[in-house]
Amino acid sequence: MAIDLVCVGACYLDTILRQVSFPKRWKKHGLAKMAADEDSKLRASNLQVRRGGNCPNTLEVLQQLLRQEQGARLGGRVIPHLVTCLPSRNAPATVRIIESFGVDTSIDFSQCIFRDENEEPASSYIIRSSATGSRTLVNYNNLAEMSFDEFVAAAESLGSEDAWFHFEVRKPIDQPFSMKGFSKAQRSKACTGSNPGDDVAVHPMAEAVKAQDEMAEADVVFFSRSWAESKLYTSAEQCLHAQSAKARRGSRLFCTWGSQGAACSSPDGATVSCLATQPGQMIRVIDTVGAGDTFIAGILFGFLHHDYDWDSMAKLSFAVQLATCKVQQEGFNDLGFKAPRRLAVASSSTSRLEVDK
Repeated sequence: MAIDLVCVGACYLDTILRQVSFPKRWKKHGLAKMAADEDSKLRASNLQVRRGGNCPNTLEVLQQLLRQEQGARLGGRVIPHLVTCLPSRNAPATVRIIESFGVDTSIDFSQCIFRDENEEPASSYIIRSSATGSRTLVNYNNLAEMSFDEFVAAAESLGSEDAWFHFEVRKPIDQPFSMKGFSKAQRSKACTGSNPGDDVAVHPMAEAVKAQDEMAEADVVFFSRSWAESKLYTSAEQCLHAQSAKARRGSRLFCTWGSQGAACSSPDGATVSCLATQPGQMIRVIDTVGAGDTFIAGILFGFLHHDYDWDSMAKLSFAVQLATCKVQQEGFNDLGFKAPRRLAVASSSTSRLEVDK
């Protein structure tokens, strides 16, 4: 039986400028405080334009993993779907975005919302420091947000008996639909026509500081370091300990923490932490853009294809290794081909186990 994986979130065209280093005053005060130096000139060493967005990035990696796994085994097939707002169907930007997933993509775009009045996509401008690996992002999105009715129409058209819904949560106050309302309706078949056992995952962004209602209804929650620090948490473990008390019973929580790896808490109260690198391992960080999205792809892959033969530590270890692999290369190409070599060691990686009951 096929499983539908429905990812709902923004899709961007990223313009990435690589800067050797920022001026000393920028380093000291931060980009937002440098209004007096707004006429300063910086020289980039490299420019790259590529499709971005959290959900699209996750799907690009996930389709590679699924292609490798589904080609080697029999059983349930996962059908990935992207539900996002795009410019008009024939706009050059729309064509470029869809083609970025490859000519043989397994991702279904039929439920995307096309804004016929727009020719330009949501855009993200990223200044990346070659010296430190830091990133400064400026986003612009002139596309109308997805409405609740548009989302319901997309979900209902799937006619799925088994599905995962993964949401990127940015601005809960202006969110076109309530996660709480969707979750209750979805679980009772009133909204999407889906199985009441369908799973809901959410990924709150740094600006979604009041996304507690959405997270409380999810089966799986992904926290980033930037979100956790916006709530004044100082470690992934601290974030998970605090949020576990607010989460839905039986949910799984994950928190990434950059070079320190990631942690997860399971329904039984155990917290598992995995380092980004193994003792003595040296890596060269090349591109961190999309590392968190790659981690999410690894976790979703674990739930979709290895829910019974991988425990929490194995899923976490695989996702962390995958993200570590990603930061050592530009973009996401061939991550799925490198992942199988990590499957065998997913459950035996060096990790820290802490039980908090």
